[in-house]
Amino acid sequence: MGSLFRSEEMTLCQLFLQSEAAYACVSELGELGLVQFRDLNPDVNAFQRKFVNEVRRCDEMERKLRYLEKEIKKDGIPMLDTGESPEAPQPREMIDLEATFEKLENELREVNQNAEALKRNFLELTELKHILRKTQVFFDESVPTIYKSTSHSSKYRRYLQMADNQNEDEQAQLLGEEGVRASQPGQNLKLGFVAGVILREKLPAFERMLWRACRGNVFLRQAMIESPLEDPTNGDQVYKSVFIIFFQGDQLKSRVKKICEGFRATLYPCPEAPADRREMAMGVMTRIEDLNTVLGQTQDHRHRVLVAAAKNLKNWFVKVRKIKAIYHTLNLFNLDVTQKCLIAECWVPLLDIETIQLALRRGTERSGSSVPPILNRMQTFENPPTYNRTNKFTKAFQALIDAYGVANYREMNPAPYTIITFPFLFAIMFGDLGHGAIMALFGLWMIRKEKGLAAQKTDNEIWNIFFGGRYIIFLMGVFSMYTGMIYNDIFSKSLNIFGSHWHLSYNKSTVMDNKELQLNPGTSDYEGTPYPFGMDPIWQIAGANKIIFHNAYKMKISIIFGVIHMTFGVIMSWHNHTYFRNRLSLVYEFIPQLLFLLLLFSYMVLLMFIKWNRYAATNPMPYSESCAPSILITFIDMVLFNKPKDPPEGCKVYMFSGQGFFQSLFVLLAICCIPVMLLGKPIKIMQARKLANVQPITGATSDAEVGGVSNGSASHGGGGDQHDEEEISEIFIHQGIHTIEYVLGSVSHTASYLRLWALSLAHAQLADVLWTMVLSTGLKQEGWLGGIMLTIVFAFWAILTIGILVLMEGLSAFLHTLRLHWVEFQSKFYMGQGYAFQPFAFDAIIENGSASSGEAD
Repeated sequence: MGSLFRSEEMTLCQLFLQSEAAYACVSELGELGLVQFRDLNPDVNAFQRKFVNEVRRCDEMERKLRYLEKEIKKDGIPMLDTGESPEAPQPREMIDLEATFEKLENELREVNQNAEALKRNFLELTELKHILRKTQVFFDESVPTIYKSTSHSSKYRRYLQMADNQNEDEQAQLLGEEGVRASQPGQNLKLGFVAGVILREKLPAFERMLWRACRGNVFLRQAMIESPLEDPTNGDQVYKSVFIIFFQGDQLKSRVKKICEGFRATLYPCPEAPADRREMAMGVMTRIEDLNTVLGQTQDHRHRVLVAAAKNLKNWFVKVRKIKAIYHTLNLFNLDVTQKCLIAECWVPLLDIETIQLALRRGTERSGSSVPPILNRMQTFENPPTYNRTNKFTKAFQALIDAYGVANYREMNPAPYTIITFPFLFAIMFGDLGHGAIMALFGLWMIRKEKGLAAQKTDNEIWNIFFGGRYIIFLMGVFSMYTGMIYNDIFSKSLNIFGSHWHLSYNKSTVMDNKELQLNPGTSDYEGTPYPFGMDPIWQIAGANKIIFHNAYKMKISIIFGVIHMTFGVIMSWHNHTYFRNRLSLVYEFIPQLLFLLLLFSYMVLLMFIKWNRYAATNPMPYSESCAPSILITFIDMVLFNKPKDPPEGCKVYMFSGQGFFQSLFVLLAICCIPVMLLGKPIKIMQARKLANVQPITGATSDAEVGGVSNGSASHGGGGDQHDEEEISEIFIHQGIHTIEYVLGSVSHTASYLRLWALSLAHAQLADVLWTMVLSTGLKQEGWLGGIMLTIVFAFWAILTIGILVLMEGLSAFLHTLRLHWVEFQSKFYMGQGYAFQPFAFDAIIENGSASSGEAD
């Protein structure tokens, strides 16, 4: 059987490489992506390996590249991504790359430091400019203040005018009468002040602290700076306020300055004379203009450096990650005694050995080595990794299987069969022509645009899941359209393409007024032939028994497809047993399991077809519709050996002659299969051990060898059941658990497929409710107002249809379908206890590196 149905045959190889050719050869193998290396130095610390210095150099280069990337993204510069993957550089090129990155980093850091210093200087000058403007206003306007006299305990309110402290008249206005008296010769009284800026959100606390610490002996004025200022350290926009504090005496001055320092307020020198302030303001404006020019030139230079780096940044990342991956891989190798040859062990697909040898030859030629590499196949009893080749179509289906568990080596792969069964079982639950068309069109759009969408490389996890499963979505939509046509259901309505095969014998008033009317298929109401494809549209208007009819139909097809699905899973186990030459499992597990399933549940399916075929309204007694027995009651009576109840007059107890005998025989045979499954295999293993006189612990025999044929571990890789070192009591216990699980699981799994019916019914009813409760209200309106109403209602109905019926119901049906495959189907044959083949591949390494760097950002 081809590799599509089983994993690739793998072989363990030993690789000998000359030291000078090892780098180039590993680089070629990384481009190929078909070799999984084993660590031959598991006990050696990562910091003690041969190429640890090279790995550290690569880490340092990656750090510098991440710094460049951060600065480029900060400026919003687009990074050129051609999608091409450059080859891994030669080891000697590492020095050039390191020098380039070092130069770029140093230049950028220097530019950033200069820019930060300039911005800090610019901020200080801007704040000083605002201080000079705002304080001039403070000195020019009348403001209320509270002045506390030193000789009296009472407070006096004054309106002061502060202009120039050198002017005695103005000083008299500022100090008031008492201040003038205190400022007479011999009593030198003078108000001091400090000015600065503070963050606006700190101002209320700052004002309270000043009042409490200085006991109301200071006067504070503040004004907001309208435009935000840029913080030079992080580039954030901050809002600040200008303040000026008047005080008297050196003690208050030192206290005020300490409070300003605690609140991280910035103080600036502010001259007392208006002329000095105007002169300083003119100098500040000149310096600000000069700084603006220098800052612009600095930003232009920084931008040019970043634009030049952005053109090559993606390629640099790829090159550095490839170099790092190569040296990481070389650290897994062993050195021979001469220190001139590297030895590696690797798993490779058997079919790709020639391709790998060609790649090794190319690497040797690139390095200029004259000694060719040696690739030897090794014999091993170790279980190889599982490698299933996939393409863009089968990759998503294989991911569904691997999410349950990676297959054992060379075990039957369910993915090819899941391509059909998964969308089909989904469609049984989601059957609607309209909803399926929406889903199919969405999947088809993603398939048609897949190259452009894949190139976008978004970090949106939900979108990546949708895009990765685009082929699954498309197939689910197409299959849902098919089942929707079978159900004759499109947005809860039916299509009358071929014309109904039922005819009404009542007049219109009778039909409209009487809700209990029924059409009799035994009369001329029915033409005698079914609707050509799918359900007859007459059932759409059958309000009373539409659900009853659909329930009976969907419930039966759920059981039919469920039993077929489970039987197919049991047959798949036969392929596993025959491939691994496991005669014991074939005879004592597969055969009784298949008989148990066929004799009970396949027989129940057969009764359904007999009932459909034999009983009809047009048939005479005893095969008329009134004589049709209940399949469920018949099956329960069969299993419990109950005597069937007496049928109605003129009807028969059984559907066919000999039914009672066959039912009893089938149940007895099914019961006999249980002890065979329970005891057959353990007893055979115990007998074989006694005959071979082998102790359980030594483990010289497997159950596959007991069957008379070697299991071929070297070629098949131990895919069968192994009991070499297992106690016989544990074998009995394990076999008992598997038998009980299968017998009880056959019943529960069959009932589990009824979810196909339940979700199909729920989906149809939800669609009907949306049509009746939402869209039909808009269709009943007339006139131009009805047109507007219909537009609004249709938009609301469309949103609910896509949001609830397509997305939510689709997700629910998807999860139930996944459960049916994982539990009901794969449990019959699929072990899923292997480990995945993880080759050394540059593509996967670069993709993971890009994803991790995106998450870090």
